[in-house]
Amino acid sequence: MPHGKTVVFYDGSCPLCQAEVDLYRHQDRADALRFCDVSLPAADLLPGLDRDQAMKRFHVLSTGGQLLSGAAAFLEVWRNLPGWSMAARLGRLPWMTSLLERAYCRFLRLRPTLVRLFIFFRRRA
Repeated sequence: MPHGKTVVFYDGSCPLCQAEVDLYRHQDRADALRFCDVSLPAADLLPGLDRDQAMKRFHVLSTGGQLLSGAAAFLEVWRNLPGWSMAARLGRLPWMTSLLERAYCRFLRLRPTLVRLFIFFRRRA
């Protein structure tokens, strides 16, 4: 896997995840990110990152070759996007990183319900 870009591993079968990645794609004017939909059977996964892990939690491979997950992964993506650099810098404060990680873990528990609601309201629109 090339290290020229930050690689974003995401669950393309999740409409919330897909919407977020679509936002990132749109804002990635410098073409700094490469996206890998881990829900596809042909997804190019890393050694040490299996499909089950990648489907359950957001992962990013930094340009330096470091595999990040959760809040750290989001911060790495934000660092690469114009307009998000301040959020990335604030998020790297030690207390903020742990707060973001706890919030992300709570989101993961709610994700199935949020996906159902997202689909329900999307169909009604």
